[in-house]
Amino acid sequence: METATPTVAVRHPRRRANGALEGEVLAALQRAEGPLTPREVQARLSGELTYSTVVTILSRLHGKEVLTRTPRGRAYAYAPVTDEAGLAARRMCRILDGLPDREVVLARFVAELPLADSLLLRALLTDGTLPAPR
Repeated sequence: METATPTVAVRHPRRRANGALEGEVLAALQRAEGPLTPREVQARLSGELTYSTVVTILSRLHGKEVLTRTPRGRAYAYAPVTDEAGLAARRMCRILDGLPDREVVLARFVAELPLADSLLLRALLTDGTLPAPR
């Protein structure tokens, strides 16, 4: 009679959602008081990520024009181009830029807003406090 070999459950770390790593790296940079090198970013992320992973994420964010970079020693130091609200606004503009009928999309967007956001948008558009269009 054969004895069964006990099964060992192997736990694999849960995969992060798409963009989660970029979000963590970006959040670390936004909390910083100035540009950070990949090693400094890695240290702020509790060493969860390898150095090469951090460099890859920073390079991708730079390629998406979300970060600026300047030489610092043998590495680059990275900083966000704007704050969180500015980055959200940039993403919204990029989405609009890729669509053929902006008017329909903007109309649908406004129609889907909760009442409070709709009133806020109306106030922003009518009180003249918005910056001049680009």
